[in-house]
Amino acid sequence: MAVIPSQIPSVRFPRLAREVRRPVGMLGRLGDHAIFYARALRSVPHAAVHHRRETIRLIAETSMGAGNLALIGGTVVIVGFLTLATGSTLAVQGYSSLGDIGIEALTGFLSAFINVRIAAPVVVGIGLAATFGAGATAQLGAMRINEEIDALESLGINPISYVVGTRIAAGMIVIAPLYAIALIASFAACQFTTVVLLGQSSGLYAHYFSTFLNPTDLVWSFVQAFVMALAILLIHTYFGFYASGGPSGVGVAVGDAVRTSLVAVVTVTLLVALAIYGSNGNFNLSG
Repeated sequence: MAVIPSQIPSVRFPRLAREVRRPVGMLGRLGDHAIFYARALRSVPHAAVHHRRETIRLIAETSMGAGNLALIGGTVVIVGFLTLATGSTLAVQGYSSLGDIGIEALTGFLSAFINVRIAAPVVVGIGLAATFGAGATAQLGAMRINEEIDALESLGINPISYVVGTRIAAGMIVIAPLYAIALIASFAACQFTTVVLLGQSSGLYAHYFSTFLNPTDLVWSFVQAFVMALAILLIHTYFGFYASGGPSGVGVAVGDAVRTSLVAVVTVTLLVALAIYGSNGNFNLSG
């Protein structure tokens, strides 16, 4: 009796084959990411020059929000609230913990040290991923499933330049004032909580804060914020650009992008801290 071809198993050990193909597929996805990132970065100058109106629109939408969400949904507002809460929490915990060993006067040192190196960059990265990053993934995903990106290609417009390069250019322009606002908000919240609510002398706080606030650390903090923002923008635009599966697929893409970007935020923070500050913290606390 003849054997029907469909009854012959294609793989003798399917579970083993799946496990073998898994790292190969992961390497393939990493290659897809790398190719997309290279194309996106190459398209940024072209987008900034030839799609200026779209870039300016995205700058306004990124910083202040759009429509009914302009008052509460803009990245500046969200990041401002997050850094205010983080600075206040740092002041409360630092003042209480240092007070247990009688050195609560060094609360200003904690503000100048932790806000610049860890707290503000991480909070800004999380806020950027949750606002502009997630929004960009959803917008690009909706454009993909509605075939708007295919329509751009049919019109002779490079879709990566128009929908990805413009968003990266807008995000990198916005991040400098956004991060400056975040740092100022975290410093102000920490000082207000320590001096006004906890009753420490303003002169004592200002002395230790200004003593340990290193301008070089501020420069590196901005560099860290730029690297973090670039990584977040690349990750979110990739997942949005290649979203599939209808509306539910767009939701899956947003979730995958947020998870990946949060991992990227803490990874960049770790690598920058190891590369710049090393193991000794680059400061001496004595006296």
